[in-house]
Amino acid sequence: MAGTDFTDLKAVYVNCTLKPSPEVSHTQGLMDESIAIMRAQGVDVDVIRAVDHDIRPGVYPDMREAVPGGGQDADDWPALAERVLAADILVLGTPLWLGDKSSIATRVIERLYGMSGALNDRGQYLYYGRAAGVIVTGNEDGVKHVAMNVLYSLQHLGYVIPPNADAGWIGAIGPGPSYLDEGSGGPETDFTQRNVTFMTWNLMHAARWLKDSGGFPAGGNSRAGWDAGERFDHPNPEYR
Repeated sequence: MAGTDFTDLKAVYVNCTLKPSPEVSHTQGLMDESIAIMRAQGVDVDVIRAVDHDIRPGVYPDMREAVPGGGQDADDWPALAERVLAADILVLGTPLWLGDKSSIATRVIERLYGMSGALNDRGQYLYYGRAAGVIVTGNEDGVKHVAMNVLYSLQHLGYVIPPNADAGWIGAIGPGPSYLDEGSGGPETDFTQRNVTFMTWNLMHAARWLKDSGGFPAGGNSRAGWDAGERFDHPNPEYR
């Protein structure tokens, strides 16, 4: 878009399909539509297929160090976390299973949560200053349910959720073609095309504003300050 430069932004797309590479992922198919728009605007895009990595269950930054002397023997999450934290934009993609997000998506969110106690250089929670969205595919109901769940989780961790930050596609309820299958109509669906386009642009705009501001505005939201005794004008209960 004229007048807006996104070429210094970075985005990471985490595909939470249950299918390991090189199997076709319909979720990736819809994510690729969003990725194409970002790359056309010069955004540096990183793509992670979570199931291809050994991401251990748990809510610690590194499950190898979770319990002294009793941690996991392997964990790919710390290296993946570096890629997530290097990005201004996070897009989480998931298929639908039983009307909900995949088990892989749950695990990724749990591991993101495991780092939520860390702080940025302003004393804010670590994910402040980043934007996030969600993409959902399947052939059963649940797109909005999953979007609500995922977007709530990501904003709770500190991500900024811009308007229309979700996009999805479902075919006929029950067994039937998936997004990339011939004759599904998925890639041609105007509703989905519009939503994924608006989501992508709104993520870029939000990330642009945040980056130009040096992060999420500081003021009344420093965990470090709160722990040090600052109360940012919160009424003192002793004087009520």
